[in-house]
Parts: sequence; C-alpha cells; structure tokens
Amino acid sequence: MRTRNKLVSRPEHIRESTTREKVLKNIRHALIETSENPFPEVEFDTDVYQSMPEDSDINFAVEFSKVGGKFIFCDSAPDMLVKVKAVFKQNNWTEAWCNEESLMGLLNHAGIPVKRVNQGIESMKVSVTSCEYLIARLGSIMMSSQQFSGRRLYSFPEVHVVIAFTSQIVPDIKFALAGIREKYAGKMPSMVTMVTGPSRTADIEKTLVMGAHGPKEVYVFLADDIK
Repeated sequence: MRTRNKLVSRPEHIRESTTREKVLKNIRHALIETSENPFPEVEFDTDVYQSMPEDSDINFAVEFSKVGGKFIFCDSAPDMLVKVKAVFKQNNWTEAWCNEESLMGLLNHAGIPVKRVNQGIESMKVSVTSCEYLIARLGSIMMSSQQFSGRRLYSFPEVHVVIAFTSQIVPDIKFALAGIREKYAGKMPSMVTMVTGPSRTADIEKTLVMGAHGPKEVYVFLADDIK
C-alpha cells in the first residue's frame, strides 16, 4: 500500500502557494499541530563526558599543547612579566599590538613597545589579548567580539599571545557559554568563537599549511589570579 504524501494531506491553501510560502506555512502548521515526543525518556541533564584525568589547569595545558599551542605557566604576576619579556626577547619580537589598558601596562613594564589597532595593522606581527575563558577539556580559548581587543587582534597577526588567569578556566563549553550569558546579560556579543591552537588548513593538495587563516603561533601565559 502506498503511503500518502504528507503535503497532499495538508489544506489546499498550503499546497497552492509559492515555495517560500509553503515552507513558512508548513512550519506554522507544525507549531500548531505538535506531535508527541517519540523519546520521552531521554535524559538531557546528565553529563555525557567522562571525568577529566587531571585538574582543569593541567588538562588545559596538555590539550592545548597537543594542538600545537605553546603554554607557559607563571607562578605570579611578576613571574608572568619576566616570562613574557623573555619570550619576546628570544623570538626577536620588537613590538606588540594591544588594545587593553591592563595588558598594555604589563607590556610597558616589560619594556615592550605597544601599538594599537587604530595605528594601522599592515605590519602587525604579534598581538597580545586577554580571553573570555579557557576550555580545559578541549585546550581551546574562547574569545568574543565584546572584548576590548576586538576581532582583528586574534585573527590577523602571525603570533597571538593570550594572557589568562586560573579563574577563567572552565571544564567544558557549556560552562563558558553560561558565563558569557551571565556576563553580557541583555547584550550578547555578536560573535563568540573558540581558538584551538594555531591556524591550519589542508585544503590545498592535502598539504598541511600553518597560518593560512590566522596566527601561525598561539601562546597562553597562565597565572593564578591577583589577590
């Protein structure tokens, strides 16, 4: 026995209309005549992930390093200052691009010249930004368009340096998104994205190319929160 086409069973005014109208009317029809949930016993609140083998900060460091990121743990804010200065000197980076006042103070104390985005980005090599959260399970950095750094400082330069603190580490994405909703209640960022290691692509002849769509190197300097 042939199954009758669902659209044929709909009212005539739905069938005799443009494609767009058909789609909208079918959506309206589905909302009005809702069907019962075929899987009423599915549990959505139970955590689907296994517990992480290490503490969140250690797990982030391990996963971040796996995807090619460079992780530097700092014992304190002064220790961070020393290590940031050392990394810049080791790589012969002569200046940094930064839009955040607190981070500009850190760079100035380290003797690193600072430029802002409005001074032009053509020669930008190294950017320094904060972040929204660090996702421990994935080794990812969550950024948003609401940050003072804007979008260009984590997508345009060859090197992206992130300054973060342990209070910004969360186990999974859902905790980071919940934090974003709470932080920007009523005015959500127009974009929330995750940076997982350096940019890479294998679209061209299946050859891995680093830095094709963003930074070739990503550093995270992590320290305990300043008390």
